[in-house]
Amino acid sequence: MTDEEKLYTKTRQVSVKEGAFASIASGAGEAYITPYALELKASNLEIGFLSSLASFLAPLSQIIGSQLIEKYNRKTIVVVGVILQSLSWLLLIALGFIFLIYGKTDFLIPLFILSYVVYSTFGSIGGPAWFSLLGDAVPENIRGQYFSRRNKISGIVSTTATIVASIWLYYAKEWQILIPAFISLFAISAISRSISAYYLSRHYVKNTHPETNYYFSFWQFIKKAPTNNFGRFSLYIALSNFAINLAGPFFAIYLWKELAFNPIVFTLINISAGLFSLLAMPFWGKIADEYGNRELLKIGSLLLAIAPLLWLVSKNPFYLALIPQLVGGVGSAAFNLGASNFIYDAVTPDRRAICVAYYNTINGVGVLLGASLGGLVAQYLHFSFINIFLLIFLISSLARFFVYFFGLAKIKEVRTTNKTPRKNPLLYISELEPLGNLREWIFYPLRKLKNIRHKNPPKS
Repeated sequence: MTDEEKLYTKTRQVSVKEGAFASIASGAGEAYITPYALELKASNLEIGFLSSLASFLAPLSQIIGSQLIEKYNRKTIVVVGVILQSLSWLLLIALGFIFLIYGKTDFLIPLFILSYVVYSTFGSIGGPAWFSLLGDAVPENIRGQYFSRRNKISGIVSTTATIVASIWLYYAKEWQILIPAFISLFAISAISRSISAYYLSRHYVKNTHPETNYYFSFWQFIKKAPTNNFGRFSLYIALSNFAINLAGPFFAIYLWKELAFNPIVFTLINISAGLFSLLAMPFWGKIADEYGNRELLKIGSLLLAIAPLLWLVSKNPFYLALIPQLVGGVGSAAFNLGASNFIYDAVTPDRRAICVAYYNTINGVGVLLGASLGGLVAQYLHFSFINIFLLIFLISSLARFFVYFFGLAKIKEVRTTNKTPRKNPLLYISELEPLGNLREWIFYPLRKLKNIRHKNPPKS
């Protein structure tokens, strides 16, 4: 093993620790942004804008971040961005004190949305540089397993932080100190994010200089997107995120405001999807390395399309935690891992930073439009025959199915895979192309039974 390989091995180990501390900020802080906003008296429409604007404007900063790589060391960009993000928690904490002193004012929620946008933007500006440097540190042959392991550890830490925070909020609600409780959680998040910045500073980064012809504008990317595989992949993920975020920000509102679950029940339902995702992650990591990332996108997209429909069946908290969240958690694990690894496979190292910036930008547009449209529906449409949130979940599911059937068929696998006979029933879904032949979906079970009958003829 060369000295550089040893340094990259050390970087992979340090990155796992960094991800764990970043996950504390996610579990104890970001997981409770929506409940915090609701306690500050934000409306359904404002919650929609909170999610959509942050998800749209933050990726725009990645375009700036990708251009900074030309002038500055990638590690410097990442570390500075994370330090500024940790300081951004102070803005959200200050708004809590303003609410305690003055109550809700006209400017409070707009400032809250602005503060969260600032927080998300500082976290995103270093995204392309981080994606690029970690791509250098993780060889292709272990990429699926490494990221599944890193995500698993980060998920365990995030889930633990979320559970502990929920218990604290449960008693804080009983003691009527809910806003101070949120403030304390955000202070912990700021500290943990600062520690993750320290671990990022210990990453090994090879000094590289992008090729002179690596750059292309965002409009060139959009113009050529329908004609190349990575562009079609990016459009597919953006449309999927539009469909997902029609409902995405409103599951938490439905649980916290509509069903009025206490903080512990609210949290247990919320984190159950993450727990199922963690359990599925090692399996999906192996599948990605063996079968390719398009297989994960295919299975994940289908499961994510089914998940919102299951929320319409029952309001029972045990059902919500065990059925819809199981399908959604397993699906999101496959979808997210497949999408992130697909970028590494489809883009050359010199163009990773700029491509991931453009990719996240059009994803941000999808999130913005989806969450905003969902917020408008939640705020202004009301029907006597169905709960408005359940209607949004139904619309989101139909949109996800539509994108799946008419978008995924145009994406081709990039990596060369070693296909072996499938032993797990979940993988049989990969034999069905979404738009290749819809009739195939109808007659697929009959065809499989026919094949089995021919292989095992009855004995005379």
